[in-house]
Amino acid sequence: MKQNVRKLPIVAKAPTGIEGLDSITHGGLPRGRTSLIAGGPGSGKTLLGLEFLVHGAQRFGEPGVALTFEETPEELESNIASLGYDLRAMEQKGQISIDYVEVERARIEEVGSYNLEGLFVRLDHAIKQIGAKRVLLDTIEVLFSGFSNEALIRSELRRLFRWLKEHNVTAVVTAESGVGKFVTRHGLEEYVADCVIVLDQRINEQISTRRIRILKYRGSVHGTNEYPFLIGEKGLSVLPITSLGLTHDAPTERVSSGVDGLDEMLGGRGFYRASSILISGTAGTGKSIMAALFANAACRRGEKALYFAFEESPQQILRNMKSVGVDLAPHLENNRLMIHSARPTSTGLESHLARMLQLVNDYQPDVVVVDPITNLISVGSQGAVKSMLTRLIDFLKLCHATAVFTNLSIGHESEATSTEISSLMDSWLMLRYQQVETRRERLIHVLKSRGMAHSDDVRQFVIGDAGIEIGTRALPIAVGQED
Repeated sequence: MKQNVRKLPIVAKAPTGIEGLDSITHGGLPRGRTSLIAGGPGSGKTLLGLEFLVHGAQRFGEPGVALTFEETPEELESNIASLGYDLRAMEQKGQISIDYVEVERARIEEVGSYNLEGLFVRLDHAIKQIGAKRVLLDTIEVLFSGFSNEALIRSELRRLFRWLKEHNVTAVVTAESGVGKFVTRHGLEEYVADCVIVLDQRINEQISTRRIRILKYRGSVHGTNEYPFLIGEKGLSVLPITSLGLTHDAPTERVSSGVDGLDEMLGGRGFYRASSILISGTAGTGKSIMAALFANAACRRGEKALYFAFEESPQQILRNMKSVGVDLAPHLENNRLMIHSARPTSTGLESHLARMLQLVNDYQPDVVVVDPITNLISVGSQGAVKSMLTRLIDFLKLCHATAVFTNLSIGHESEATSTEISSLMDSWLMLRYQQVETRRERLIHVLKSRGMAHSDDVRQFVIGDAGIEIGTRALPIAVGQED
């Protein structure tokens, strides 16, 4: 006998159009319901709400109304113009409506029968005027700034959220962070809202990181972790990097390392496409040069290379590579090469990672160089750096980008990495010095290269005017003479 299984209703979604946010919310905010965005000053609440309205009108054909209690329409227009949005032009087209409600504490008196009827009338008119499907209320505390009657505040908040739901608009309400166990100042909004998103900005050792978390989402699965987010020239972007997994392909295509002798050591064909390569060695062994030669080879094949430099400026890299006969400047000019230089201490690890992934998304490179990963230890623990690099490696594999990472070996521990990521790498090259009488020789050894035959030899190489030249015969390592 068959049992009738009742199908549960699926929550309809209104996409935000914000990069990454629709991914962690599995489609956007609950359509026809109210979402609460809570956070401290400068956390990005208003920007998120405005982008929700702008994207809704421009990309999804859903006009929106913004009712603001702190900033005038002129201030909002000015603030978001830096992101390329013209709110005034959108208003003239009937895509959006901005209404400023001035609330002064000095003029508010508790007279017993205070309610939001006037606000409802005003909001209803704005919605009907442009046929709005989306609403932003920014920020909710200002409405009750002069009141101490908590029972009255709670009653009116419930009425407001119920009114929005009855009018079938997808609403975003922003609120200041609360204290203690409460997400918001009044501690009620988070219980009434169907979706609650918390934004914060943290300072750790003078380094700022913004994070976003979906505290609750009624009737829908959602990402439950904290995610770093950026506010940049294109607005707010969230990258759900903590949800990456081992789902990438394993291409069999091979790409040249840019050094003929190294290709020969790798079966004559180079590395696998979309693989991860680690180049380790002590200072001065040629790690950065070898990484740059790999990027140069990609550009010469007509591919795009993205170079993340944590020690040198772009001009330093160009000058240094010219000394070995490689001119990278033409690749920059024809947009085959992008160099992004940043001090590791300029921001936190999560922000570095979010920025790197954003650049990969925007530039769509075939090859990525990170030089060196060792410097990241200055802004995070060994475990934190390993976690960051694990997510970066997974992401690059999903993007089919071949990645080269350089790592500074310390002292005699040449076959250990300070970030402990060698197990994540598909190929691992070790560069080192060996003292021979009165001179020092540079040596290269392929410690591993998964899935391909490769040489086990230790070979000498030289760095000259024409780049790197690797010898064809194996060399013995002098015991006790290794650097």
